[in-house]
Amino acid sequence: MDEIAASLAELRDRTDVLIALYDAEDWLRYANVAFRSTFALEPDETPLWPELMRRNRARGLGTIIRVDDFEAWVTSAQSRRGKVPFRAYETDLVDGRWLWMTETVNRGGWMLCIASDITHLRADERDLRQDRDLAMRASQTDELTGISNRRYVMGKLEEMTVSNLPQQPRDGCLCILDIDFFKGINDLYGHQTGDEVLLDFARRVQPIVRRHDCFGRVGGEEFMLLLPDTTIEEAEGIIRRIMEIIRASRPLTGAPLFRYTCSAGLAAMVLGDSAKALYGRADAALYNAKQSGRDQIIIAAA
Repeated sequence: MDEIAASLAELRDRTDVLIALYDAEDWLRYANVAFRSTFALEPDETPLWPELMRRNRARGLGTIIRVDDFEAWVTSAQSRRGKVPFRAYETDLVDGRWLWMTETVNRGGWMLCIASDITHLRADERDLRQDRDLAMRASQTDELTGISNRRYVMGKLEEMTVSNLPQQPRDGCLCILDIDFFKGINDLYGHQTGDEVLLDFARRVQPIVRRHDCFGRVGGEEFMLLLPDTTIEEAEGIIRRIMEIIRASRPLTGAPLFRYTCSAGLAAMVLGDSAKALYGRADAALYNAKQSGRDQIIIAAA
């Protein structure tokens, strides 16, 4: 076994294939020589994925990201990253290489990334596939905030409830979050400011979302957070942390004293739940939170 492990370690660092392993919090836990060379990483560096992308962007290294608002891209990418057990896509690098990237995620949220050089393929074929991938991402993304849209999160809600089988019951929770007094914000400050608040909310919540969670905007000022394999106690802790972060936010540079809050309705999945039933309980809990004074979380009875 020692010989096998030594040979495997040697080959991982001799191959031109890029190999990296991220934990459930998106910290880089392992990267081979090819990956570290591509993304300008020292042997002992283990950054968070967003920080790695920000650093390479600033240095003009790594992945080419053709956007004007880089932070919006980070938020959007995190909303899709690791939400399915396996996905594959193409990406191009500043050094001219074109990579075929695969991401494999286990139940604990750890992600194995493997990338192969496909620069030799015809450029017109690559462009066609990239256009297809961009169109697919656009169909799953909320245009304003860059996080998942209603269609995508509702599909994930359906998947979560369908997978809760009597022979293999699972924990899971659904939370609906709503920005308090949002109409008043629009009326007082204007719709452009309202959009800034929606963006601020999405960008503050997304970093808290774990690898296997799914966060999206379902309409207006209403957002949905799916928490698979999560007890109601664990989910409540996550939502309370979100609410604290939102209370501390001061998103308007022209109005430094402006603050806002949100309300939350939380429901735990039970055997036999349909997506509609689970959503209905969370929605009713949100209504109770609003009626009870806002800026609070109400947990629905099973």
